[in-house]
Amino acid sequence: MTGITYAEPLYLWLLLLVPGMMAFYVLRQQKTSASLHMPGLDQFGNTGTTFRHYLRHILFALRMLAVALLIIILARPQKTDRFQNVTTEGIDIMLALDISGSMLARDFKPDRLEASKNVATEFISGRPYDRLGLVVFSGESFTQCPLTTDHAVLINLMREIQSGMIEDGTAIGNGLATAINRIRDSEAISKVIILLTDGVNNRGDIAPSTAADIAKTYGIRVYTIGVGTMGTAPYPVQTPFGVQYQNMPVEIDEAILKDIATKTGGSYFRATDNDKLVQVYGEIDKLEKSKIDVRQFTRKEEKFLLPAIFAFILLALEALLRLTVYKNLT
Repeated sequence: MTGITYAEPLYLWLLLLVPGMMAFYVLRQQKTSASLHMPGLDQFGNTGTTFRHYLRHILFALRMLAVALLIIILARPQKTDRFQNVTTEGIDIMLALDISGSMLARDFKPDRLEASKNVATEFISGRPYDRLGLVVFSGESFTQCPLTTDHAVLINLMREIQSGMIEDGTAIGNGLATAINRIRDSEAISKVIILLTDGVNNRGDIAPSTAADIAKTYGIRVYTIGVGTMGTAPYPVQTPFGVQYQNMPVEIDEAILKDIATKTGGSYFRATDNDKLVQVYGEIDKLEKSKIDVRQFTRKEEKFLLPAIFAFILLALEALLRLTVYKNLT
């Protein structure tokens, strides 16, 4: 960060003298008319005032500018340069997000999927030094965004996610396996997967427990989040009269999600509303912190030379004009 500071800023209060001196000068100029009138000078009445006469005020302007610069010099302007060396030991994080049809349930506002996307976006924005990626799954899974430090691209891809992009269902094992495949070769000091779902594994050719064993083999820690209220939730149902919402039982395979987290050294969380979901991501954020070493260097450089040169030039110019052009007017 670079800027101009003053070592003796109290001297800047002296700048208030400048408008006072200007006011005094103006008042004095208004009282310069002669108080004694001599007869016989009518013939000089039409001589007028020359342009040179008006320009005599430039002497005062030069002096005021010089005084202002001298006051600034007394305040000792300095240029301050600050440098930061940032050392990070990054964490690679893959987000595995369920986008099945049940994620459209309205027990979250506006629904489970949009709430999950919004909170995940805030989580991404709060980790500027980490690489993050995104996998989505329902009946099958695919990589929406590989690991990247370009969080703007990741967030844009996150916003494009919609339920129905792929075949419906809940393939938790496949979603976890795809995330593992994307992060397993990472050289980061910590490899993490955050898996969020609201259902029971009912699709895919990889069992969730098998995927958990693979994650453990690669030293990947998995945090699992079960999304949904306790009891029932309003689900969208297509009827002859359009889409209507019906309360249906919330089924989350918490046993599987807890098993995945336990095997890999992670934790299981249950989010029953928007606020709880925010808290869950906050807890994960605290558990997985990048190591950041910041060293700051400050260098100050005196910057009085330039105003001093200008002040000298102005004073010299005033003296020259006073002794030559305006010698008979001052």
